Amino acid sequence: MISTQQIIYCTNSSCTQPINSVGDSVCASCQTPLVYRYLWATGSSVAEIQPGEKVANRYEVITPNIWLDTQPGLLPDIPEELPREIVSYLRLYQHRLHIPQAYGIAHDDIVLLENVPIDETGNLYPAITDAWDQANPVRQVNWLWQILQLWIPLSELGVAGSLLIPDNLRVQGWCVRLLELDQTRHSHSLETRHGASLQQLGECWQPWVATAKKPVGQELNNIVQQMRSEEANLESIASQLNALLLSSAADLPLTLKVAGATETGPQQTQNEDTCYPTNTNDPDDPLLPRVSIVCDGIGGHEGGEVASLLAVQSLKLQLRALLTEVKEQADILPPDLIQKQLEASLRIVNNVICNCNDEQKREGTQRMGTTLVMAVQLPQSIQTALGFQSLNAHELYLASVGDSRAYWMTRNYCQLLTIDDDVAGREVRYGRSLYRKALQRPDATALTQALGTKEGEFLRPLVQRFILEEDGILLLCSDGLSDNDWVEHSWRDYAIPVLQGTLSLEDAVSQWIGLANQKNTHDNTSVVLIYCRVSRDPIVPMTSALAPVEIIEAEQEEQEEQEPQSELAASSQALLELDVSEPPAQTATKTPAKPQGRRKWWVLFGGLLALLVGGTSLGLVAWWRLSPETFQQTCGQLPEKVQQVCPPQK
Repeated sequence: MISTQQIIYCTNSSCTQPINSVGDSVCASCQTPLVYRYLWATGSSVAEIQPGEKVANRYEVITPNIWLDTQPGLLPDIPEELPREIVSYLRLYQHRLHIPQAYGIAHDDIVLLENVPIDETGNLYPAITDAWDQANPVRQVNWLWQILQLWIPLSELGVAGSLLIPDNLRVQGWCVRLLELDQTRHSHSLETRHGASLQQLGECWQPWVATAKKPVGQELNNIVQQMRSEEANLESIASQLNALLLSSAADLPLTLKVAGATETGPQQTQNEDTCYPTNTNDPDDPLLPRVSIVCDGIGGHEGGEVASLLAVQSLKLQLRALLTEVKEQADILPPDLIQKQLEASLRIVNNVICNCNDEQKREGTQRMGTTLVMAVQLPQSIQTALGFQSLNAHELYLASVGDSRAYWMTRNYCQLLTIDDDVAGREVRYGRSLYRKALQRPDATALTQALGTKEGEFLRPLVQRFILEEDGILLLCSDGLSDNDWVEHSWRDYAIPVLQGTLSLEDAVSQWIGLANQKNTHDNTSVVLIYCRVSRDPIVPMTSALAPVEIIEAEQEEQEEQEPQSELAASSQALLELDVSEPPAQTATKTPAKPQGRRKWWVLFGGLLALLVGGTSLGLVAWWRLSPETFQQTCGQLPEKVQQVCPPQK
């Protein structure tokens, strides 16, 4: 059927006049933001459908493969028994930043995909081959790094061939995104997946590397030649590519500014959120601006506030020790080691809150806990491609548990970086349901994990590594802001003015919270903004009058950081004074330089982890059990009812 009028329906089920013209941004009747959901159609009969047709009386065909769902508030057709090709998408839900998701079925054999690399006007993002020549050296290496990181999860499902089709690889700024999964070639041999197929990946990269920018071209060529050999080793390739990525990124300047705040909300009397930093933090705190945290407490106002506060305080303690140790090391730390260390730190915090629940005999829904989203930018020492030593590593690690979120915003786009730990997402990851159908469950948004509700061995935090290689704003927030997709609807109004220099970071935080108080009045709201700048334009230094937000520049990194006064117990403070040095060299048989450095880091971080686990656990437990006075001082800052859950003095 040929459509004679382009219309789109409002998603508000209470709207009395839901029909609007395509191109409108809000519903003319109820002012609800209109949802433009462009889908990618794949299947044998797609080519037979002409642009302008309307399929199933709802899908406007823009091109044979790009369809607009004009009734996005309705559930799409979903088969009871999910075909195998759809299950592959579901299993890769945790990689949704790069992989599309199955949306529904049309014409029995056409699979509709959402979360595809299509912009808000219905146009595909460019293929990596088309964008390659315009990309700077850092971005070229970053794209290849992301492809390599997807290699193992896609290989495990037999769809790694998706990474060998250049036109299937699209780029949205820094991010590599796939149009669809290629399910025509399935590899079942581990040796084939990591051997011969790795050679195929090298063959795919060869023409790109031949035109790579000069600072990274030769090194990339060496890496590709190794990939094409019969002795190709994935771990070695990844290590070399990571070193090249960090060294090329370190040639860029990096300036960070941070601001944050938390508010109770118009319909709440207690604030269970805690965030770091706020305008009350010491501007000389050495964690600023490298660390940002948002926690949303659960378990009622008699426990959630304590859990979120305890999580933030505990993590600050551990990260202060970790960053100090990282800064003193000359070698590059592998990303998987840092990820494991951050996971271990989160499990320590989890167990402290969990033990507090046990001490208070809290069961079921009465157990207090907290969500978490945390950003950590590491001060690694990097030998740059230009030959000088930089303390300006562009690595940013993002950790999340629960449904607090992180968004990356530039002048051109807004990307959700985290994945909610809720029932709907769990059903998708287990391959049991498509996301849109899972959202119909009454418990769809119920959390499946949070810090403190279960023992740490059951905690599965998501820890991701990103490279800061473009100007942008990282937004961390609780669901008081992110509910009902208000970040996606309104990010341009608050992010672009900051990037243009017409709105201060502090004012942007205040305006985001104001939006949450207006639109999502049911909850507390916490917002932390990190402005990341890598452009080479002159930077105007901050004055002391703006102390709550601090700028770190490359040359400033070499100055000694001052240790702030701590209000923690002496046993906790002792952790900050630990002298964690590298173990003495041992006599051993000769091994290649890279593996030797890796073993050294495992030994070093094994010792650091043991000290953190032992020292931090002792310090934190002492905080609320052996030295309850200091913990009571912290609790004394909370409302009277919350103070009742603090462990009794002994």
